[in-house]
Amino acid sequence: MLSIIYGVTDADNYIFDPDTFFNNQYEDEWITNELSKIMIEDIDKSAVVGPNLIQSPVLGPIGPEKLSGGVKTLILINNDPSHIFNGSACGDNCAKWILKIGEEKDITVRLGYLMDFGEEPFEIKVLNTGITVHSIAELDKEVIGKRLLHAGQE
Repeated sequence: MLSIIYGVTDADNYIFDPDTFFNNQYEDEWITNELSKIMIEDIDKSAVVGPNLIQSPVLGPIGPEKLSGGVKTLILINNDPSHIFNGSACGDNCAKWILKIGEEKDITVRLGYLMDFGEEPFEIKVLNTGITVHSIAELDKEVIGKRLLHAGQE
């Protein structure tokens, strides 16, 4: 199940900068697993050739360190459930992948904004309140209604 912490967190296992964490922690198999390949193709429009070579239509041949922050965060979320990653490093184009990973395993992310999870039903537990929501309307009501986000947060 996908669980989200909105706003500030002081959890010991929270990673504020997933981009830098990824560059120093990723493993080759994280790049070459099937879900990573699909997410890299979808988000970055790039093809995984091997663990250290990705073909980008914009940048040419690149290493994993040159992937977008959103894809890096998704790969971390999928491969390192022991940490809480800053989902604000992802754009709305990553929302469907966060939901998909959350359908397959228990994950927790932190968000500083209302990510658009779309109109399809889903299941997200808002850890700030302990409430599980099933639609974007319920999520918005829970986050906005309970004032879980504050001005000035990213």
